[in-house]
Amino acid sequence: MNVLERREKDLYLGISLKEIIGKMKKKAKRIGVSLTFFQSNAEHEIVDLIHSSYKNIDFILINPGAFAHTSIALRDAMLSSAVPFYEIHVTNIYSRESFRKKSYLSDIAEGVICGFYGQGYIYALEAAVNFLSIRGSLSMKKNTETRDGYPKNKKNH
Repeated sequence: MNVLERREKDLYLGISLKEIIGKMKKKAKRIGVSLTFFQSNAEHEIVDLIHSSYKNIDFILINPGAFAHTSIALRDAMLSSAVPFYEIHVTNIYSRESFRKKSYLSDIAEGVICGFYGQGYIYALEAAVNFLSIRGSLSMKKNTETRDGYPKNKKNH
């Protein structure tokens, strides 16, 4: 994700993580929810954050990238946290190479959003807010900044 804008432009349309985050911040502000953003290419850092999330995160929006197809550790972390989540992919993983069609997360996710480029993140955010509203567990807190990419209080992720 940190080099998204440089990846295969015919597939990813040159969109950057910075653009996606900017759009999500605007949407979150409009609907009154707080977000924490975290990006890492290190599987263990992602797993550590997920392990700590069960106490302070209402929902996780995750683009696991290639870890979707390879990481049992990420799957186990999501299961142990018991935090509901949506799996997001910028491209449609089901229309790509055969090895990308299997995700270790899809069957345990509340939903999968793929193929909508950066807009998929907005769809996921809207769906997460709706999911939490229906469950009656949405923490409507003011937007707060993060420290080192980790949440300071209970938020949507």
